[in-house]
Amino acid sequence: MQAISSFQESINGRLYLVPTPIGNLDDMTFRAIKVLREVDLIAAEDTRHTRQLLNHFEIDTPMISFHEHNTEQRIPQLLERLNHGESIAQCSDAGMPSISDPGKELVAACVQANIPVIPLPGANAGLTALIASGLVPQPFYFYGFLERKTSLQQETLTALKERQETIIFYEAPHRLAKTLQNMVAVIGPERSVVLARELTKRYEEFIRGSLAEVLAWAQTDQVRGEFVILLAGNSGDDKSSEMTEDPIEQIKHLIDQGEKVNTAIKLVAKKRGLNRQALYREFHNL
Repeated sequence: MQAISSFQESINGRLYLVPTPIGNLDDMTFRAIKVLREVDLIAAEDTRHTRQLLNHFEIDTPMISFHEHNTEQRIPQLLERLNHGESIAQCSDAGMPSISDPGKELVAACVQANIPVIPLPGANAGLTALIASGLVPQPFYFYGFLERKTSLQQETLTALKERQETIIFYEAPHRLAKTLQNMVAVIGPERSVVLARELTKRYEEFIRGSLAEVLAWAQTDQVRGEFVILLAGNSGDDKSSEMTEDPIEQIKHLIDQGEKVNTAIKLVAKKRGLNRQALYREFHNL
């Protein structure tokens, strides 16, 4: 068991987790600015990006880079400074550290070393989108970025499709249409979905509709900015409609969506609880 007080006197320094704005700089909190000014060092995901933020708020605290590619090198260096009584603020480019951004390895190392870890509240794209989505806000399930490979993405969506909570994903604009296409293939065209685009920025926008409708929108040239995808939970209708559809027709539908034949057979067999080899023979009339 471990109990560490955030603000009691300690021979060690403290690690502060500082959220940064996801677009609008006015979302920076007074406390976040104060912490960034008072700590000995800022560990930033991209020092060039964070420098713009520091310049805006007239903060001159020294920085060091801390990102997914130098984690193993940096953590011992940061721990050494913390163990010598220095305080460090860790921040990512936008939003909260550790949420689809670097941070979790440093937090785990500090916890292991009995160094206080102090989180600051602040901007988060997933929750910001959720409360304005119009979908059921709680319970919700946060996933973040899906795998990029189609087969892995579809396997994940297959595992998630029966969840009754609203599910939150992040996606880049150039991958949005493909991700929505995989959602239609695995979950079906009728599930409600909301896209939140460019949150807190000038062109903030919410696109609401069925997966089929939103996919049609995403296949146009309107796709700009970073996206939060909010997928409605399974109300029970998806499974009943799926089970009444002929599995061969489901395979053909996946192939029409661009899936390879063997992968389509594998996905349908897994979703329906069918023998894959038997379904393969039936599809090929063997």
